[in-house]
Amino acid sequence: MTKDFALRILKLCNYLGDEKKEYILSKQILRSGTSIGANIREGIYAQSKADFINKLSIALKESSETEYWLELLHESGYLSDAEYKSIYDDNSKISATLINIIKKSKTSAK
Repeated sequence: MTKDFALRILKLCNYLGDEKKEYILSKQILRSGTSIGANIREGIYAQSKADFINKLSIALKESSETEYWLELLHESGYLSDAEYKSIYDDNSKISATLINIIKKSKTSAK
């Protein structure tokens, strides 16, 4: 799920650079959008439950930041309504999943 999302972010950044000549926001969303999956991957090999929760919490923060960059790209006219909605919905699903996992992990850690 997050690797597919990262690939979508990579394609989005290529599109923004090639078609829209936008380079500043695309660098920001490239960093945050691909970091989500990387932090989850780190969490898989966490040294403790607390470390796992921390890594997933970082991934959630990156997802929130990605949401912000998507909103800016949409509101500035770089993304159409359809383009925005599609990738925004995917990011929202990732956020919701992370919130659920973090909550369950915190509950089981008590």
